[in-house]
Amino acid sequence: MAKPNYSFEKRQRDLEKKRKQEEKRQRKLADKKPAGDDGGQSSPEDGAPPDADPAGTGA
Repeated sequence: MAKPNYSFEKRQRDLEKKRKQEEKRQRKLADKKPAGDDGGQSSPEDGAPPDADPAGTGA
């Protein structure tokens, strides 16, 4: 019978723990983000006024 590889099993358990912790951290960040969102999407990222011509070809 084959000898069990305890190091491999421990490594797999540790990887699973890390994966679950990362998922939990992502969920917490996702829950926190909508509460702190104050509607900053109304202004474009480049700082140009909304009525500016994006192509820059206006007269």
